[in-house]
Amino acid sequence: MEFTKNNKGRIAAISISEKRGIPKSNIKSAMLITNRGIDGDIHADGSHRQISLLALESINNMKKSTTIKLRPGIFAENLTTEFIDFKNIFIGTKLKIGINSILEITQIGKECHNRCAIYESAGNCIMPDEGVFARVIKGGEISVNDDIEVLTDE
Repeated sequence: MEFTKNNKGRIAAISISEKRGIPKSNIKSAMLITNRGIDGDIHADGSHRQISLLALESINNMKKSTTIKLRPGIFAENLTTEFIDFKNIFIGTKLKIGINSILEITQIGKECHNRCAIYESAGNCIMPDEGVFARVIKGGEISVNDDIEVLTDE
């Protein structure tokens, strides 16, 4: 993976769905709602997993080992990012998106109890090992190609 020197990346895709356990549909922009999630997404429920994030680099790596057509949102992630190294992100890390939206990482990976529709359609699911989850600390409108910055306590 390639990363920028100052922990900045971008939103490659924004995806939402009205049901759990299915690939999400891509949209150009979304409203982040403080302490809820993305307006219109099933996971906007105020839990600790309001937003799911997955690196485009992870999707591209999986493309090398499958003939299945993979795209952002197929793993039910809300935000597909580019140039952010989630393997070096910790719970409590804050991400600034766009002009003023802030997310806080609340979970690294997840446990899958069964083979969901995502697993069946993609042939595997990389969210358990490579996805992260966050809650919305400060809402606002976000769009594809917005900057993402990993905030540090420096």
